[in-house]
Amino acid sequence: MFCYQCEQTYRSEEGAGCASAKGMCGKDAATADLQDILLHVCEGIGQYLTRARALSATDAEADRFILFAFFTTLTNVNFNAAKFVQLIQEAAQIRDRARALYEKAARDAAKLPETLHGPAAFVPAADMNGLLAQAGEAAVRKDAAILGDDVVGLRALVLYGLKGVCAYAHHARVLGEERDAIYAAVEHALDLLARNPKELGPLLDEALALGHANFAAMEALDAANTGAFGMPEPTNVRVTPIKGKAILVSGHDMKDLHAILEATKGTGVNVYTHGELLPAHSYPKLKAYPHLAGNYGGAWQDQQKEFAEFPGPIVMTSNCLIEPQPRYRGRIFTAGPVGWAGVRHIADEDFSQVVQAALALPGFTADAEEKRITVGFGRAAVLGVADKVIDAVKSGAIRHFFMIGGCDGAAPGRNYYSDFADATPDDTVILTLGCGKYRFNKHDFGTVGGLPRLLDMGQCNDAYSALVVATKLSEAFGVGVNELPLSLIVSWFEQKAAAVLLTLLALGVRNVRLGPTLPAFLTPALVDVLVGKFGVLPVGEAQADIDAALARAA
Repeated sequence: MFCYQCEQTYRSEEGAGCASAKGMCGKDAATADLQDILLHVCEGIGQYLTRARALSATDAEADRFILFAFFTTLTNVNFNAAKFVQLIQEAAQIRDRARALYEKAARDAAKLPETLHGPAAFVPAADMNGLLAQAGEAAVRKDAAILGDDVVGLRALVLYGLKGVCAYAHHARVLGEERDAIYAAVEHALDLLARNPKELGPLLDEALALGHANFAAMEALDAANTGAFGMPEPTNVRVTPIKGKAILVSGHDMKDLHAILEATKGTGVNVYTHGELLPAHSYPKLKAYPHLAGNYGGAWQDQQKEFAEFPGPIVMTSNCLIEPQPRYRGRIFTAGPVGWAGVRHIADEDFSQVVQAALALPGFTADAEEKRITVGFGRAAVLGVADKVIDAVKSGAIRHFFMIGGCDGAAPGRNYYSDFADATPDDTVILTLGCGKYRFNKHDFGTVGGLPRLLDMGQCNDAYSALVVATKLSEAFGVGVNELPLSLIVSWFEQKAAAVLLTLLALGVRNVRLGPTLPAFLTPALVDVLVGKFGVLPVGEAQADIDAALARAA
């Protein structure tokens, strides 16, 4: 096992990376190795599909499988080794189908099909022991001794960015939004990785191409969510429980939440959101359900304590699962790409057994003191008051915007983001998205220029909304995004954040503050490239970083 894909990876003076029996996320060595093999076989699918596509032949089901397969390998998604044995066998069958598709397309075009090597020709063993014996062929750092850490690190940036693209695209797909250009970009990246690239230039170009693909994936996801559930609008959300039976829904998947709201209609069971599903309360077609009672708890890393105290079943959708504890293991369910061995999994969107569990469990026995926060400042809400925003900036009432967004985590140093938010001057606005906001979203920041100083734009999945707002404001002021009175303070944890960073770089956004630590797969030389070429900066001390941002804007 070797894995260094997320921010929490093990770090020591000897280097960084989880390489023992269990990673920092709780993923065991067998699961980690099987995930590497699954991605290796998917590279083989990409080898054939990218050549078939060049001959106008495509396989939509194979493309969809790649999205799902990659999503299962993100941090805190699926820890079930047996599931990966199954997915590897399925991937091999799909790769064989892709080979047949390509060879037929070539023959139809009167061309001789290429004989492909590498992942295209890899034959996975039939059982887990056999697969684990093959893990060295698919290991993420298998060429490090030959090619050096810079090439391997940049390959990892492409691979992990690709994971983020696939996750966003999968979220959009389950709601019916697909973009052929995204599939083409995914196949292209897989084909490149399968060829074991050795040059830094093409790898950096591919990383930026994935940044553009991720922008398209985020646009598709935005269209999927707003198309299905309406445009988010400012909404006051209860963050304390009320008496009654209860279900807690965590993760990011709006479709699963909607299915649970439908399944609980008329049952008397209240539904609470957790973590990144907080913004669901701002979607008109979701908040129309009166039993969407409120938000419970905070960010993902607190789930073991919060889930243990929740008096009903819990459904973990999409990602952010950490090891279920005995106190709630019997009442947690997984859905979609999420999995844990021994935990009940719902694969068909039939949540009736969750409803039965809620009715059998005690629920909350009394109302807690009522507390509320406001969410729902997506692109439509912010741009709806664009005239007020522009006037406030021109009059000097608003001096600066700070986008403080991204993932939360358990590692030390993340108090930087709450310290930063609390220290921002009163004549500035804080835009936020992602679960990092749980560190300060219940603080009272007051108002400025007739607007709340804290504007919650949604999930990490809503980064598109923030980019649209920045673009529209730059058009209104007649300047580029980098000339706006706007600073981006990004906290990263896993691979969707890596994809968003690539999008920012691809779109030419400079001076992004990234933390709390820089990705372990980026060597000092690669960090120098990001600093020199894109102005990426590590986070420092909160007040000093605020002062630097305001000085740069002055």
